Formats: sequence, C-alpha cells, structure tokens
Amino acid sequence: MKITITSIELKGPFKFFALSFQALQILKQLKTTNCKDFKKRGIWTTHYTMTLWNSEEELKSFAQSGAHLEAMKKAKKIAKEIKTLTMDATELPNWKTAIQLLNEKGKSYTY
Repeated sequence: MKITITSIELKGPFKFFALSFQALQILKQLKTTNCKDFKKRGIWTTHYTMTLWNSEEELKSFAQSGAHLEAMKKAKKIAKEIKTLTMDATELPNWKTAIQLLNEKGKSYTY
C-alpha cells in the first residue's frame, strides 16, 4: 500500500477561500475512488492531507485526473510552497510523524 502526505503553504490568508473551493471539488473526486483512508488538517496558511491507497497506480490515477489535476494546474496562484511525500505503509501515521517525515524526506515545490 502507498501513502501520500502533502502540505500546502498559502501565499496569504485570503487564499484560503480558493483553497477551500478546490478542496471541496477534490474531496468529491476522492469519494469516487478506492482510497482506503484520508486525513486533513490545517490552520491559517498551512494545510496538510494524507491518503492511503492500495497501489501506486490508484494513487497516480487520482492525482493525474479530474479536480485534483485542475487544482495542481492552479496551485501557483495560491501556494508559496507545496511539499509531498509518497511511501509504502499499511496505515496513515499520526500527524507528528507525518509532518516530520514530510519535512525530512518530502519533495518541495516553491512558487
């Protein structure tokens, strides 16, 4: 199984509204998949998600289609930085561990 841990740091607090709209669309898409588990959290300008997938193929199919793909195309308008980490796991870690892993091993995209 694969997990993906992601963080997004917004350019400013007013970008939260654009993020919320995109997140709603992505959650609708996520509900149509075989995603095994999902967690989210965020405050002010920093937000995190974690997803658990049966396979890398399912994960890539989700990430490269629909609302998620559209949100990624628009990311530079609202984000200062996005970090992501995909790794093997059988369950989602706790938030403290997830954020530590993301900061140590994640790939960073800055805009």
